[in-house]
Amino acid sequence: MASAAATVTAQYKTGEPNQAIVPVTVVVNRPRVTPAPAILTRRPSPFLVFLEPSQTPDRSPHQREDDKSADQSAAQSEGDQHFQWWTAIKQSLMFVGVQHGYAMTQPKTRRDLKGPFFRDYFRSVKSLHGWEDGGRFFTNYIAHPLQGSFVGFIQVQNDPKGKNLSFNESPAYWRSRMKALAWSAAWSTQFELGPVSQASIGNVGLHGKQTYVDLVVTPIAGVGFLVLEDFLDKNLIRRIEQRNSGNFYVIVVSRMLLNPTRSAANLMRFKTPWHRDSGLR
Repeated sequence: MASAAATVTAQYKTGEPNQAIVPVTVVVNRPRVTPAPAILTRRPSPFLVFLEPSQTPDRSPHQREDDKSADQSAAQSEGDQHFQWWTAIKQSLMFVGVQHGYAMTQPKTRRDLKGPFFRDYFRSVKSLHGWEDGGRFFTNYIAHPLQGSFVGFIQVQNDPKGKNLSFNESPAYWRSRMKALAWSAAWSTQFELGPVSQASIGNVGLHGKQTYVDLVVTPIAGVGFLVLEDFLDKNLIRRIEQRNSGNFYVIVVSRMLLNPTRSAANLMRFKTPWHRDSGLR
């Protein structure tokens, strides 16, 4: 309760012979009643409703997995930032083992295992010449570049500075992908001419098939496929996920179908094919 000042003017006779009248002003404080605040009875506006906190919906399994991956990547980012050489080599050798395991199912590969190993190996390497190796267009220009992209993703996922980068025009992104190109080129050279290669296991050079096409096309076109998958992951797959955030199967299928070589590389580190590192989601 507040108080208010009231002004009262009175006339006072001085008592002198002429009895002059002197006005006197007296200030009197009196209490002022403050009205009680009005109770809001109308419905709140949509803006107020918008500001109210909402309940957090249950996260789907793949979102929980991405959250876990984000925590692990954040912990790793605080630690070692160097390239994981040994892990990348193991994953690449695992893929080489799968390739040679498939080659061993072919009679021509088993047939050429006979004979002096080192002499046939060196003869096969020395026979490198020309461009075309007699292979089909799909094999040389689609399947092999997909293998190059796959191995490039092995390099990316073992590079703490590059695995969280999505498609963009930054120098850091392109430096990362050029490293993937170099890794893919080294793997392709080893698979064609190295000690554990088609030249040593199968002696393809002895049959006139040791040419330059795979040495060049596999890594260069492979990094092209890799960058294309980065582009699709950022500009198409993310939109599909935003529109189907509650549909786990749509998200899984879109990631695997539109990013096949990234999905295969995830398997080499014993992750689900639809796994994404923290910077990508």
